[in-house]
Formats: sequence, C-alpha cells, structure tokens
Amino acid sequence: MSALVEKIVDTPAVAPPRRGELPTASNVFEPAWIRISLIVVALSFLTLFLFVPLAAVFAEAFKKGWQAYLAAITDPDAVSAIKLTLIAAVIAVPLNLVFGVAASWAIAKFEFRGKSILLTLIDLPFSVSPVISGLIYVLMFGAQGWIGPWLQEHDIKILFAVPGIVLATIFITFPFVARELIPLMQAQGTEEEEAALVLGASGWNTFRRVTLPNIKWGLLYGVILCNARAMGEFGAVSVVSGHIRGETNTMPLQVEILYNEYNFAAAFAIASLLALLALVTLAIKSFIEWRLHESQNVDSDVRILEHTA
Repeated sequence: MSALVEKIVDTPAVAPPRRGELPTASNVFEPAWIRISLIVVALSFLTLFLFVPLAAVFAEAFKKGWQAYLAAITDPDAVSAIKLTLIAAVIAVPLNLVFGVAASWAIAKFEFRGKSILLTLIDLPFSVSPVISGLIYVLMFGAQGWIGPWLQEHDIKILFAVPGIVLATIFITFPFVARELIPLMQAQGTEEEEAALVLGASGWNTFRRVTLPNIKWGLLYGVILCNARAMGEFGAVSVVSGHIRGETNTMPLQVEILYNEYNFAAAFAIASLLALLALVTLAIKSFIEWRLHESQNVDSDVRILEHTA
C-alpha cells in the first residue's frame, strides 16, 4: 500500500487543459511521440493524396503559359460549360435551401407520423449512385419512359437539355442543407420558439427573429456544401446531359471531353477552376465552422451564467 502511494506521489502532474479545451484521454495518457506520429501519418496522407494532386492540376493548367490558359477558359465551349454549371447551381441551391429549412424545421420541431420515413428519404441520394439517379430521370422522361411520349408530342425537352441537368443536380444535392440543420435544430430544442409564441409572435416572426438567427451559420454551412456539390457533380448530370458540346456540357463534363481528346492543357485549365472553387469552399467552410463554434461557446457561457445567477 505504501509503495502504491509513493508511486502516485512520484507521478508527475499533468498540465491542466488550456482555457476552452476539454480534458481528454489523449491529454492525460498518450505520450508525445504517439501524438506526433499520428500527426505525421495524417499529414503524409494528405500530402500524397491531396496536396500533390492539387498542385499537379495547377502546374499542368499553366504548363503552356498564361496565354494558353486564358485561351482555354475563354473558349466558347468552355464558357458555355461554365454558364451552364452556374445556371444549374443558381437554380438548385435556393430550391434545396427552401426544402432543407422546411424539412429540418418539421423534423426537429414537430412530431408526426412518417417522420422516420422522411429522414430516410432525405438520406436517399447519399446511398444511391449518382449514375442510378440519372437513369431514374431517363426512365421517367426518356423517349421510351413513362411520360416521354407525351413530352415529345408537346415539344417539351427535359432530357439532353437544361431542365434535366437541373433536376439531376437538385436530386443529388437536396440532403446537404437539411442534414446540417436537423441536428442543430434538435440540439437547440423548442423552448425559445414556444416562448415567442406565448408572447404573441406569429409563426413567421418566430422563424425570422428566433429560429433563423440561431441556425444562420449552420444554414450557410449547408448552402456552401450544396453549392460545391452542385458545381462538381458528374455522374447524374453525365447521364441526362447527352454530352452536346456547347449546349449541355457542364464543367466536369467539359473536362472529360477535353481530356479524352488529349487536349490536356485545356482540360487541366477547366479543372483548375473547379479546384479553385474547392479551395474557396474549404476556406469559407473553415470560417463558418469557427463562427459556429464561437457562437456555441457563447451560448454555453450564457446558459452557465443563467444557472449560476
């Protein structure tokens, strides 16, 4: 017993965690060499599979100089692909924003029959291959599809046109906003909304003045992810686009066509625009995560003060 006491007394004290940092098992039990080894492995993996390929994209894009790069991204087919990508994102993202807010509000704030089914359907695009998603629209709107003959009779084009690309993009990206907001709204509960309603606020005012300020950073985070996926989607859009050059090619499809034609400089030039979009998205995402973390810390401090007051 005395030996055990002496061992405990001789054990060096562990430095307390810094302000804002929670004590974890790694702070107490893991030696420094384990943490350093894990960091080295993670950085090596990122360097090999992320940083080096990303640097290679920009290096190949500018391999023939600025003039060749500008000529590649200002080519009429490239400009058409960029415009179509932006059109699909501009239509899909706001629609998914409305759906995500409505679905997450219903799931987090209310109890109703079929709630679990709605949650399952929201996760459907995550579990279904994008190619299968595109084939679903071919089955519906194709010449031999369910309503394809009727569309042909009325000269309405869905497949191999902008509407089909927009529909495929919406289907692929609609879970992102909802999946960011559902856990956030569930964690916040319904107390503030109920208090606002008791004080006489209408449903719209309650949403605008109470709910929306509480979810604004999570909402923006979901919109950023949705926009990035909308601009970078390949599989579903490839099935419904028809690959009509200068008309139904988005940026990822244009990269594929240029690469298959051995026009590597132009292909990597368009790919560099997508890579730049990914970097900007990552920077905005990191900023939003920081603001979301700060707002959560402030809310936690306010609750602690309210309980201690």
